[in-house]
Amino acid sequence: MRQNFVGMVVSNAMEKTVKVKVIRQKLHPIVLKTMKTHKNYLAHDENQLCALGDVVRIEACRPLSKHKKFSVAEIVQSKKV
Repeated sequence: MRQNFVGMVVSNAMEKTVKVKVIRQKLHPIVLKTMKTHKNYLAHDENQLCALGDVVRIEACRPLSKHKKFSVAEIVQSKKV
């Protein structure tokens, strides 16, 4: 089973690469409140279909460069302008 995340595209300025922001909620162990954390992943977008604000599903693949280890599996929700 490959690692999957759903996140929002925050940058598509690179060629065939998008930056995806994945937001997670985790419970604080003492205060027992949910905290939002995020992490940015670089993902491979072969046909350059992703636009800013799109919600995409990324999945792990072989390392494509030093920082790029995910590829865009599907566009869940596209932002229409």
